[in-house]
Amino acid sequence: MSTAAATPARAGQVLADLLPASRVRDAALVLGGAALTGLAAQIAVPVPGSPVPVTGQTFAALLVGTALGAGRGFLSLALYAVAGLAGMPWFAQGTSGVAPSFGYILGMILASTVVGALARRGADRSMLRMAGTMLVGEAIIYAVGVPYLALATGMSAAAAIAAGLTPFLIGDALKAALAMGALPTAWKFADKR
Repeated sequence: MSTAAATPARAGQVLADLLPASRVRDAALVLGGAALTGLAAQIAVPVPGSPVPVTGQTFAALLVGTALGAGRGFLSLALYAVAGLAGMPWFAQGTSGVAPSFGYILGMILASTVVGALARRGADRSMLRMAGTMLVGEAIIYAVGVPYLALATGMSAAAAIAAGLTPFLIGDALKAALAMGALPTAWKFADKR
């Protein structure tokens, strides 16, 4: 069996790599990823008893990382964070600056990088692998966001989990299901070209 036959087409690529390569492309993708995350953050539903709303922000951050790859995903989310810290009102509910929920943004930077690296290894090519990739990304976001929430608000660990993790699990499962369908489908279309 030859190794060429065993290697999938477009191995080592993410969806963004299918576009003609240039610095302009990369800059546009980074800016677009930051803007998409900022727009998705405006889809926000307050959660009673929690300073953290349900948003489309985490879905966008994981989608950006997976579609753009680790480097461009990191740069997109870092740009999003820095611009928000500088006063751009595109954090959840049109806010900016440091808030108790800022740890989730820091987690999104790391998660975008990790899911981008996993996507480069083919984790975005099937629904099952995509489910695992989203699970890893969400776990990273919570691993940074929940402790930050506890520190920023003085909550106990149990209270931070109750306010900053538990209410979001069903929504995150739905977001993961969307990604599980969207990215493998995009690859199927790309492979038909």
